[in-house]
Amino acid sequence: MKEKTHILPFFTTLTLIGFTAAQHHSFSSNADPRDLRTTHIEQNQRQLLYYREELDVEDEYLMLPPCLKFDNPRLRSAYIALQAWKQAIISDPLNLTSNWAGPDVCNYTGVFCATALDDSSIQTVAGIDLNHGDMAGHLVEELGLLTDIALFHINSNRFCGRVPKTLKKLKLLYELDLSNNRFAGGFPCVVLDLPKLKYLDLRFNEFEGDLPKELFNKDLDAIFVNHNRFALELPNNFGNSPVSVMVLANNKFHGCFPPSLANMSKTLNEVILMNNGLRSCLPKEIGLLKKVTVFDASNNKLVGSLPDTIGDMESLEQLNVAHNMLSGEIHDSVCLLPHLKSFSYAYNFITGEPPACLDLEDFDDSRNCFRVRPKQRSTLQCKVFLSRPVHCEAFNCHEFDPSPPSQPPPPPPVTSPPPPVYSPPPPPPPPLSSPPPPPSLVPPSALPSPPPPSSMPPPPPIHFYNPPPLPAPVYNGPLPPITGISYASPPPPSIS
Repeated sequence: MKEKTHILPFFTTLTLIGFTAAQHHSFSSNADPRDLRTTHIEQNQRQLLYYREELDVEDEYLMLPPCLKFDNPRLRSAYIALQAWKQAIISDPLNLTSNWAGPDVCNYTGVFCATALDDSSIQTVAGIDLNHGDMAGHLVEELGLLTDIALFHINSNRFCGRVPKTLKKLKLLYELDLSNNRFAGGFPCVVLDLPKLKYLDLRFNEFEGDLPKELFNKDLDAIFVNHNRFALELPNNFGNSPVSVMVLANNKFHGCFPPSLANMSKTLNEVILMNNGLRSCLPKEIGLLKKVTVFDASNNKLVGSLPDTIGDMESLEQLNVAHNMLSGEIHDSVCLLPHLKSFSYAYNFITGEPPACLDLEDFDDSRNCFRVRPKQRSTLQCKVFLSRPVHCEAFNCHEFDPSPPSQPPPPPPVTSPPPPVYSPPPPPPPPLSSPPPPPSLVPPSALPSPPPPSSMPPPPPIHFYNPPPLPAPVYNGPLPPITGISYASPPPPSIS
């Protein structure tokens, strides 16, 4: 039986090869193959040219109609990729792809071209932005042909299926936004093979399973994986990540609150872990996060008292630990933080709060055990819960290791050839502190022609869920022309 399972695909392969050879012989004896292919491509119709990495078919062997002329081979490859993708889009209610025809791919809606990094004499596709297109379909393997792309934004559509492994060929990809779609399956590990990636947004999808440990060793600036179905204990190397924004909310993470988070003190500005299943005490080391402005660990199963070291988080503006099982008293220093504006600690079992908390611009202390405050738990409920002592060591959480790696290790090796070395290399991104506000958006129709490529405007500040504008990492290579969109993808719809 085992032999049959091997013979059948081998026989099928031989049959396909024989059929292909017979077709080629027929073409050779009757007409030019290019002429025959041209008859299959009608004007204004979708065209699909197959590129299959597993068959090792290079795109230069694909036959295109001789009437199609391209300025350079990279635009030819982009044409193949975009036509294949267009064929896989089954619904386009805004007709964004209606002008995806002909060889001038730089004029396709949502496609932006710029000078190639390694050859200033040619233009190449540098970015795709189809945010809020409400399109349905799937991503095709041919997208791996867009090897010069730096930005890929398809936020708020209805794309489904899995993320193609051929995206590992996008060695210059800097921003990947797949948020608010219908992608499913495990974490798309292909992102670990993208050496230039800084901004990863996978939120509001149906991804499930574990997050790979390698994700937290990768040199990213922002990780958004909230509102999926990831479920695991956060790994010990969680704190190795150099990100400024980490949003893992609304998944099924469980186990201990990661004490290694304190190792992110040099870069972390916002951390959102709300609505998971974390069960432990809050480690006192979180007081080392002096640059954090937003800390949200609400809707978990955290116990014990609120560490008084939170009073050392001098940049903190929003603090939310509501809907846990915290007890004890809040230290005065917490509510005296100089920038603290919003503090929610509702639905816990806290017994003491300093007067400074009541003077905050926005606070919620309801459903606790404060005898002189309104909307508190009953005396019996508080007595029963507080009669059970909390032993934080019983959770067997890992001890805090204050010596993380000085820099993330290199990405995993890949089988594809290394990308070309460009000279000069782009300078490192500037720090994301105190940026000016983003420029106002201008509809593309209001511009007579796209301006020349320009450097990225500084990122806007982030405020969580009100709604949450995303950070805009700065790409220092050539960017697509600004035609009324910002390079940071707009967020998916806020949660009601």
